[in-house]
Amino acid sequence: MNHDSYSPDYIRGILQSVKTIALVGASNNPVRPSYFVMKYLLDKGYELIPVNPGLAGQDILGQRVYAALKDIPKPVDMVDIFRNSEAAGPITDEALAMTPMPKVIWMQLSVRNDEAAAKAEAQGLQVVMNRCPKMEYGKLSGEWAWVGGDSGIISSRRQSLHESGKMQSLGLGVRKGY
Repeated sequence: MNHDSYSPDYIRGILQSVKTIALVGASNNPVRPSYFVMKYLLDKGYELIPVNPGLAGQDILGQRVYAALKDIPKPVDMVDIFRNSEAAGPITDEALAMTPMPKVIWMQLSVRNDEAAAKAEAQGLQVVMNRCPKMEYGKLSGEWAWVGGDSGIISSRRQSLHESGKMQSLGLGVRKGY
């Protein structure tokens, strides 16, 4: 697997197949990326299980926090690693010890551990590194473009509001000189 580039079909397949996600490195601080990624994925219908030993027993966004993956009382489909690249190795080892094992190991933006990825793939798991599931979901659903993001999927230039007729459909009318 080339972990420098993932096809949209590979990412889409993962995001469509997983339902339960263990988020390792979850934070209860609303300005932390792990918090708003958790909130976004909950809003999209995924079940999120936060993992953070410092917050174990508390709730984040109404979800019980566990100290470690082994403490989660149910199977998970994906382990999303919000820790550094070095920590991704032991976390992947912990995920591989789960029964049943998850289907996917996902390492967040700037997190890459090729050795951990190779171990997981040798056990039949899918691996994504240096990507964010929130961003990838947004790109594939078209939401990313709403905030000016480039999905990297469609390369043609975007129509202006006038060309697409959206000005009138939004009740904004057509102004000269726009």
